[in-house]
Amino acid sequence: MTEKNPDKGYIAVLGWSLNCIDALERFDRRYVVVAPSWAADYAEQNDIPFLTWDFERLNERSLELAETLKEMGVDVAIPLFEETVEWAGAVNSVLLGNPRLLGQSMLFRDKSLMKRRAQLGGIRVGIFEEAMDHSDVIRFLKRVNQTLLKLDGDVNDPIHMKAFDKAGCLGHRVIRTSDDVAAISDDEFPALLESHLDGWEFAVEAWIKDRKIQFLNISEYVTLGYSVFVPATPELEKWRGRITEQIEKLIEVFDIDFGFIHPEYFVTSDGTMYFGEVAYRPPGFNVFELIERAYGFNAYQATVLAFDPKTTSEELAAFFPEPVKDAKGHAGCFGVYPRRRVVSELHIPEETENHPYFEFHELMAPMENKVTKRTAFGTHWGLVYFFGDDPERMRDLLKAQEELDYYI
Repeated sequence: MTEKNPDKGYIAVLGWSLNCIDALERFDRRYVVVAPSWAADYAEQNDIPFLTWDFERLNERSLELAETLKEMGVDVAIPLFEETVEWAGAVNSVLLGNPRLLGQSMLFRDKSLMKRRAQLGGIRVGIFEEAMDHSDVIRFLKRVNQTLLKLDGDVNDPIHMKAFDKAGCLGHRVIRTSDDVAAISDDEFPALLESHLDGWEFAVEAWIKDRKIQFLNISEYVTLGYSVFVPATPELEKWRGRITEQIEKLIEVFDIDFGFIHPEYFVTSDGTMYFGEVAYRPPGFNVFELIERAYGFNAYQATVLAFDPKTTSEELAAFFPEPVKDAKGHAGCFGVYPRRRVVSELHIPEETENHPYFEFHELMAPMENKVTKRTAFGTHWGLVYFFGDDPERMRDLLKAQEELDYYI
């Protein structure tokens, strides 16, 4: 454990992540983990500073968490998961004496509010609308395709349906027909509807301090919901200047003074950049771990620096490398979904295991034989990690994994 510096910030992390805890143990900031009671025994056995809190219940006790942390001397709270973003906003509005942070966190949580704020600020977004029931989805699908001048008998352009406040691909459906609409269960409403954007989708990880970008990473999606790698290919990196301008606009429109953001964008074939959404917490698909593999710095520690009001500009300058140029290689991962309906064993394909870029996997043997049918994008069964010098080779390798059976 690294010795803690009492002159630096005292950090509360909201949510349970062993990778984050390990990073904080090796960092010079005091910290406390705020997580549900199921983690309490593990925390006690391993001397992890811990405060029990149930994030499921937003009620009149909500202020109590902020008051408790304030009494402990905590300076700032960092959300680790989508479900704790609003909590962090509420807590930080008290700890930092800035009521605006609570409203800001609500914008980061509600995809519909978020898009409206972006649109009001002059950021380009696709067509979107809220849906309260199945008839709203049918109406939106028809209207979008009417606008695209589709004739009877033409194949519909797809629309996307997303949960208002879930992370990543959870609750994300692609809808083309009325049968797709009929398959949506009632409990998925209300939801956000979006037009489909044909283009190159990618994500950004940006650490911000004093309203300035301290480090910007571009994550290249090979296939959304399946694979990602960092740094991106030169073809995507050539957009870095434009992407930086977009992030600066985002900082201005969403009034972001500090912290970490994870926005997603599309670049269309004519070079137009569309804003998808923005999260105020670490990305999924273990992108923080990929960034550390590629660059050598710990992204959780970087996030602490971006949030801590006592961080100095000298610390920031010393911590972050130069994007792309200082990367030791390209780190990628692939989320495995069984391709068969019935499976009996885990089998790492030979061409994967013998590839020089293959590093390790986090896959488990199947617990049951029947594979549940995926609704929407579903949840992968585990990640496979790769590392190598050539971004194009990495991209092709990740794409090739989609045709391989990891479960047979």
